[in-house]
Amino acid sequence: MPASSPAGCAPSRRGWRRAAATPAAVTAALLFVPQILSACPVCFGDPNSAMTKGTSNGVFFLLGVIGFVQVGLGAMFLAFWRRARALRSRRDALRVINGGFFR
Repeated sequence: MPASSPAGCAPSRRGWRRAAATPAAVTAALLFVPQILSACPVCFGDPNSAMTKGTSNGVFFLLGVIGFVQVGLGAMFLAFWRRARALRSRRDALRVINGGFFR
């Protein structure tokens, strides 16, 4: 049995083990070298530094932008609902009465 399989066929047992070894090695390296997983200098550093305060202000600004857009969408749908209700009441007021001119 050959070690590599032809194109379009399932890999052999040896090829499968080799393909699974790479993600396992990367995972083991990340687990055994904790310095790779440590926080960035902004999060890990002084909470009163200018960089940390600037990052916090940026996050709050972006949250404010998202809130502003959501309030705008809510106001737009509320305006659509009010206009539809007014149009419906105007349409109901103009209905032809049964027994009118054309019988």
